[in-house]
Amino acid sequence: MDLASRVLDWVAIRSVTGHEGDYGDALARRCRELGLDVERQELAPGRFNVLARGARPQVVVCTHLDTVPGDVPVSKTREAVFGRGACDAKGPAAAMLAAVERLLAEGEDRVACLFTVGEETDSAGAQLANARLAEPWDPRFVIVGEPTGNRFVAAGKGIYKARLVARGTAGHSSQSVGPSAVHELVTCAHRLLGESWGTHPVLGPGTMNIGTIRGGSAANVVAESAECEVLVRTVVPIPDVHARVERALTPHVEIVKLHKGYGPIEFDVPPGEEGIPVAFGTDVPYMPRWGRPLLYGPGSILDAHTDHEKVEVRSLERAVVDYERTLRQLLARVDEAAKAGGTR
Repeated sequence: MDLASRVLDWVAIRSVTGHEGDYGDALARRCRELGLDVERQELAPGRFNVLARGARPQVVVCTHLDTVPGDVPVSKTREAVFGRGACDAKGPAAAMLAAVERLLAEGEDRVACLFTVGEETDSAGAQLANARLAEPWDPRFVIVGEPTGNRFVAAGKGIYKARLVARGTAGHSSQSVGPSAVHELVTCAHRLLGESWGTHPVLGPGTMNIGTIRGGSAANVVAESAECEVLVRTVVPIPDVHARVERALTPHVEIVKLHKGYGPIEFDVPPGEEGIPVAFGTDVPYMPRWGRPLLYGPGSILDAHTDHEKVEVRSLERAVVDYERTLRQLLARVDEAAKAGGTR
């Protein structure tokens, strides 16, 4: 089966977060066909990571099983494959396995594949894989597949997400009563919008978005409650970001839910490649035991999560070549470290 047709088949399998099982089964079957030992890491009924490895795994290719919701018509032309997950991240998965197949055909058994559940929401699969990584297996490198436009990534912004809640006193708006929860929250939002979120030599400035805002009951009622959700794409450490959010709070606004976040991530970039910055999140922060991370994949982030998601065939084909070359380079680095008596 040609590469684009394989992507088409996998895109046709619905794998929205929480319902990754059928696609996981398809990847497990393909990994067994390649001669890899396959393990299902169960997260919940019908939800599992797929871990497939050779006899002496040192370098891992990794991407996620789940997609965001939304139906996108599945189709294929000579130029591209269309459908939910085409570039995020079933195209990367197909290209990775094609590259791994080439190494296995030569007898190279130091490669492994990890496909995780839940990357689009909470990276629960990556956290499970990190917790279950058992000695004596100690991966040296992990190549993570996301749509990066066939460019290696030098650094990625982190994430800080919080829910802010304002408390007020309900009353008739004709009277001098309050405080108004909406007014308090708007004041806080104004401060957040005027805040600087730091800067990074590769990533540039951090950014903040107030993604949702709710509150009040009627125009003539002083609001008793209001809330909003804030997400910062971080380029400085999380404690620094948290301090800036706290600085914007008024006496009647508090942080009631702080999601687990992480600061900016730096990636390994192969020699001769010019790494780019990205702002989107990955599983990498939740897999610290899986070796030095690299980030690369076919397709554009501008097509991911859209109603026209696609991956171009030429991008897929180039990714196979780049993944194969990078795997060989990383295995050579493992050999060099072993000769030098190093561990990484």
